[in-house]
Amino acid sequence: MDQKRLFLAIAISLAILLGFQTLIAPHLPKPPVQEIAQTSGATPAAGINGTGSPGAAVPAAAATEARNVPRVKIDAPKVEGSINLLGAKLDDLVLKGYREEISPSSPLVRLLEPRSGDHPYYIQYGWTAPAGEAIKLPDNDTVWKASSDSLGSGKPVTLSWDNGAGLTFQIGLAIDDEFMFAVSQTVKNATGQPVKLFPWSRIRRDTKPEVSGYYVLFEGLLGVVDGTLQETSYDKAKSEGDKKGGLAYEATTTGGWAGITDKYWLTSLIPDQAIPSKVNFRHVDDHGDHYQVDYISTDTLTAPANGDITTVSHVFAGAKVVTLLHQYEEQLHIPMFDYAVDWGWFWFLTRPIFLALDWLNAMIGNFGVAIMVFTVCVKALFFPLANYSYRSMSKMKLLAPKMTALRERLKDDPQKMQSEMMGLYRTEKVNPASGCLPMVVQIPVFFSLYKVIFVTIEMRQAPFFGWIHDLSKVDPTNIFNLFGLIPFDPAVYLPLLHLGVWPLIMGVTMFLQQKLNPPPPDPVQAKLFQFMPIIFTFMMANFPAGLIIYWSWNNTLSIGQQWLIQRRTHLAKPSLARI
Repeated sequence: MDQKRLFLAIAISLAILLGFQTLIAPHLPKPPVQEIAQTSGATPAAGINGTGSPGAAVPAAAATEARNVPRVKIDAPKVEGSINLLGAKLDDLVLKGYREEISPSSPLVRLLEPRSGDHPYYIQYGWTAPAGEAIKLPDNDTVWKASSDSLGSGKPVTLSWDNGAGLTFQIGLAIDDEFMFAVSQTVKNATGQPVKLFPWSRIRRDTKPEVSGYYVLFEGLLGVVDGTLQETSYDKAKSEGDKKGGLAYEATTTGGWAGITDKYWLTSLIPDQAIPSKVNFRHVDDHGDHYQVDYISTDTLTAPANGDITTVSHVFAGAKVVTLLHQYEEQLHIPMFDYAVDWGWFWFLTRPIFLALDWLNAMIGNFGVAIMVFTVCVKALFFPLANYSYRSMSKMKLLAPKMTALRERLKDDPQKMQSEMMGLYRTEKVNPASGCLPMVVQIPVFFSLYKVIFVTIEMRQAPFFGWIHDLSKVDPTNIFNLFGLIPFDPAVYLPLLHLGVWPLIMGVTMFLQQKLNPPPPDPVQAKLFQFMPIIFTFMMANFPAGLIIYWSWNNTLSIGQQWLIQRRTHLAKPSLARI
């Protein structure tokens, strides 16, 4: 096999793949984000027998939301916000410690927002009555009473509503020091007759958020149902929902979890892991796009006469910190909860790489340095393979003059030329394909590391040194505006015109490494290979800085290793040097 052709095929394939991802995919047209029409007079659709239902329509933000209803303040170590007592909605949540941008003056990240806002996103709990039973249930216009005016860590609150017919409904809310709410749904029955009900919960997002559009990242409706991860994108939820009356996905299950995920944030319902329930992913086309994930118990829960019944569930609303998700997974027995992080198809590489980097960062205190130390470890792991490859490449470089002479002498007899070349390879024990091994080995590590840097919140706004304040973002410097001296950003008009310092360093290291490789005998291939460092420099300039640092440092280590091996090969092979 001709080493150069194999290497060229891999390089071109990688260039096409990364080039499309970097230059084309982010700029493909996206469907417009549709907002809810601010109209009034909408009426909730009937649920079962005219009672509340998780699938019931929600009126658009209008007069009901404009009421000056009281709210319960939320003030916990990691979140702040409030609970709307109109409809008992958790619809105002801001994440402490996470800002939209690095600047300390940047606003905090808002996760949940009231229906009167621009991007309504909220959590709600309720009950449904069995068919044929007329029971007055709380709905979106119900005004609840709170046991306290605030909710905090160690300070739970209970919302209550008396239906005036012998039933009192209660929603108890408690929050820990992180992002997990414990929710109890209680029905107190003073009617003298047993009452059967189906408790439900839902997460509602009344606009389609702007998604990143990268194929390496999932954003949308997801959950773990019967031990299997289910993912439904916003577009798929819309298309499937249009076919099935709003239902994009449904399943009956016991345990698991389901919710809506963004790149770094998650809102997830976690039902009682012992109670059978039905989970639904919905899209409602009503004056805009509305997305919903809900659970409803499939077993009726009976509040005995002059007694009460309570079910307990949880809801997570916060940052997808891997160690925290794993901690909840163990404490609350939530299956595969850390799969809320999009590890991808190569999770068996991505997760260990993240764990290694996270451990190194805990030891060192800098994710950038952790990436460099990790690179050294990877190089050490594949040291024997790389040594074999670089020795073969060194021998190939020494054989280059002889190979050129063979091509010139036998250019009219390709069959004989190929035969003598193979004979020369066997004599000198050279494998022409071995030079591709380092790249083939690096590709899965490269993509897994890219995934880790791109999707994990631990990498978000993680600084390195100097001008790199966020390893998950591109190098902010740009040679085309003299690194900021000219107050103009040409990349706004053409993304190719963004070329930072670290991509330039990567291009230089790639060029130097290329100089150590044997040049292709074919002049056309040789010319193409000369342009490869330039092509990759521009192509990868818009990749996260952490990935560019990894590639640059990896190239530097490879240059040192390859130079040393070539020097030893020259000393050990004087016969080849005289060919």
